Amino acid sequence: MPDFDVYKASLEYHAMGRPGKIEVVPTKPTLTQRDLSLAYSPGVAEPCREIARQENDAYRYTNKGNLVAVISNGTAILGIGNLGALASKPVMEGKGVLFKKFADIDVFDIEVKTEDIDEFVDTVERLEPTFGGINLEDIKAPECFEIERRLKERMNIPVFHDDQHGTAIISGAALINALELVGKRPQDIRIVINGAGASGISCTNFAVQLGVNRDNILMCDSKGVIHDERTDLNEVKKQFARKTDARTLADALDGADVFYGLSAKGALKPEALKKMAPNPVVFALANPDPEIEPELAHATRDDVLMATGRSDYPNQVNNVLGFPFIFRGALDTRATAINEEMKMAASLALAQLAKDEVPDSVSRAYGGQKFRFGREYLIPKPFDHRVLYYVAPAVAEAAMKTGVARIELDIDEYRERLRRRTEPGRAVMSVAISTAKELRKRLALPDGSDARVQAVAREIIRDGVAIPVLVGNRANIEKGMTGFSPDQFEIVDPKQPPEDPMLAVRWKGRAGLFGADTTMDSYALAAMMTDLGMVDGMLSAADRVYRETIPNVLKYVSKRRSTKRVVGMHIMVLKGRVVFFADTTLVVNPTAEELADAGRLCAEAANALGIVPRVGFVSFNNLGASNHPDADKVRLATELFKQANAGIEAIGEIQADIALAPEEYRNVITQEEWAEPANILVFPNLDAANAAFRLVRVMAGADAIGPLLLGLRKPANVMPRGSTVQDAVAMAAVTLAMPTLSSESGLHPKVKG
Repeated sequence: MPDFDVYKASLEYHAMGRPGKIEVVPTKPTLTQRDLSLAYSPGVAEPCREIARQENDAYRYTNKGNLVAVISNGTAILGIGNLGALASKPVMEGKGVLFKKFADIDVFDIEVKTEDIDEFVDTVERLEPTFGGINLEDIKAPECFEIERRLKERMNIPVFHDDQHGTAIISGAALINALELVGKRPQDIRIVINGAGASGISCTNFAVQLGVNRDNILMCDSKGVIHDERTDLNEVKKQFARKTDARTLADALDGADVFYGLSAKGALKPEALKKMAPNPVVFALANPDPEIEPELAHATRDDVLMATGRSDYPNQVNNVLGFPFIFRGALDTRATAINEEMKMAASLALAQLAKDEVPDSVSRAYGGQKFRFGREYLIPKPFDHRVLYYVAPAVAEAAMKTGVARIELDIDEYRERLRRRTEPGRAVMSVAISTAKELRKRLALPDGSDARVQAVAREIIRDGVAIPVLVGNRANIEKGMTGFSPDQFEIVDPKQPPEDPMLAVRWKGRAGLFGADTTMDSYALAAMMTDLGMVDGMLSAADRVYRETIPNVLKYVSKRRSTKRVVGMHIMVLKGRVVFFADTTLVVNPTAEELADAGRLCAEAANALGIVPRVGFVSFNNLGASNHPDADKVRLATELFKQANAGIEAIGEIQADIALAPEEYRNVITQEEWAEPANILVFPNLDAANAAFRLVRVMAGADAIGPLLLGLRKPANVMPRGSTVQDAVAMAAVTLAMPTLSSESGLHPKVKG
């Protein structure tokens, strides 16, 4: 029985509100009688006829291509055994949650009430028209092997038993990296597998695919070593019987390099661990309690390298790193199977990802803990969003190369599409990012000695967004940028600023600019270099208070002559919708002229990102219903905007909900007055704008990109405190690309938003 608090909390969690953990949500409008007539009778007959004529059209007109069945008969539920099909339903629902959370795959959970292999296989086979893939779960061995084999033979969609293959794939990635760290080769090592169930057998086979000599693997079950003299072995275990004198787990571990535990708590004793070879690799994967506690293992040997199935220890081998992303790649290629090459591709992608620099968004998800490839970080963390666009493309590419894919994908484009799915801001900034990559401009990053700024610079280089110009202590920057060549970044040390006469003039009044006693502030220096055109733009990317860094930008980067005031704009990214908010950061109580100017600047920004601007000037009032001075100001701002910006749709003064959803308020506003929703909201004052963007970010779960500074002569932005490195990279791209896009494209965008 689990701890009472956990026991009670789990039951309350599953029972609260709508019972269970998943629901079905319509993806098309169902607001009117017309909607319903298209969703069902009579309109639904048309896609039915099309699918009857061409079966592949099911992927076009239904959710088949994004729907997986999670199926069990409940004979091996987690670590608690055979509780029957119905009792497995909470686990299958949970699996559905993970599919949706990590890879946006929809799931129906199906619990089949039979332990007969023929009945189970016949039932699942008949479900093929409904699903794009089948995830088998919690089915006991050895029946699970036969069930998967038969279904793979009979079905023309991917069938994957995660209990078999998931652990093998994830632990395989960990093994690749562990052997690299201890300086051993797969072909030279000896492995002991403790546990002869589905996971143990699959891990063994996968290790062989990685290059381990099959003869160097000993498998143990509850009765000891599986050797060639045993007479109690089923057909599956007989494949792993070896000629050996070892009879116990301790015997088998004598001189072994790797231990795979897929068995039970406490199975690995300290005395047996001591018998292993130098730098032993121990994967104690029993859940919830490992075969040996890491504390005990490390106390027994200081050279042991550990992984467990637990989230509270380093190196968690968690199947969630595999199945959502493997199915994502398989579904998106409409693969007919998940083959060995696709599994291997997933494992290799995970191993490679662990070696890449870990974004601070991952650190935040784990309480600020920092991760770097090594003995305590062999594989990525489950909440690392990059897993989707590392693993799924690798799986998709393997599917295409091995001939099981029914459609071909451009892998680079596919990877970028998946990246946009995990980083909503990247989707909005895609025009800016692609433009910045083409331009390859120089971007000043003040506070360049800061570790976070250097992390931003490294990502900017990897993404090809810009050439970072790090402004800070040269020695510290060179140390932090080890591994990058001098042509990939530049350094400007404030102690030895560029010998530019205009720079000296700008700094007049500060004695000893080029002397030894006075050091230029890196923010002021970056801003002046930007204003003088010595760099193409600047971004303050350090994790510092906004109000402390923004003054340098506003003081030293000139305002555009045509601009009334510099304004701050946030881009709010919601599912299927992007809205620009202004002014969210700078101007407390703007005049009507300043509001009109803010609308123009926001329209330019939207246009620069390929979005047709539609501006709503927000008020508590609608279209002259009140003569309050605040409403009058917004009304005048709208008139001034329309006079100066012919051809750009605008409305005001208007309440925000009507501006955003005019179709729902036709009793207030006509089609002729305002046809489509606004995508730019200009608020009457800073209180309203700042409160609105914060409420939408928290209550609606929107991603807030910004603030972007609009109205400067040269591009410069300041990241707010708490921004991630990925936020900064996206901001770097838009900082450099947006001015170019605005000047080149004017206000005649090609893309409608």
